[in-house]
Amino acid sequence: MLTVNKLIPRAQGLAPALLRRASTVVLDWDVRQKSRFEITDSTGRQVGVFLPRGTVVRDKDVLVAEDGSLIQVQAAPQAVLKITHCPAHGSPFDLIRAAYHLGNRHVPIALQPDHLMIEPDHVLADMLRSMHLIVDAVEAAFEPENGAYATGGHSHGGLGHAHDHDHDHKH
Repeated sequence: MLTVNKLIPRAQGLAPALLRRASTVVLDWDVRQKSRFEITDSTGRQVGVFLPRGTVVRDKDVLVAEDGSLIQVQAAPQAVLKITHCPAHGSPFDLIRAAYHLGNRHVPIALQPDHLMIEPDHVLADMLRSMHLIVDAVEAAFEPENGAYATGGHSHGGLGHAHDHDHDHKH
């Protein structure tokens, strides 16, 4: 079995010609949030993935095998709940309230400007509908946000990340 222990986030720095030759693997969120798992790539190779604990594999990441070969990851469509605001009884602000309540429950959420997505949960769906939101069961790639204090993977920022702004935040 081939072994992978390195990940290149979003294929950063890789030439397009290398990516065209890479095999692929389509993985759902349940697998991509684990740091150790077995896969079969598009060429039929059995691959054991052993990444640092806490690493999350994202759509378009590239796994580097011990033989130097590359495997590009694609997020698999899966059952999710798509949450939108009700144009007749609410406003887009309702999505912010929903994200707040889901975040308090530590629910992984994919955030988009016009909708949220979460994994299926009938209790949460009922709560969101009671907030006058529209909840639809759909099939889509699920890419939840990293937590504010995410470790491993690719948090964009995290602890100790400085911003270069021309203004201060003291008011």
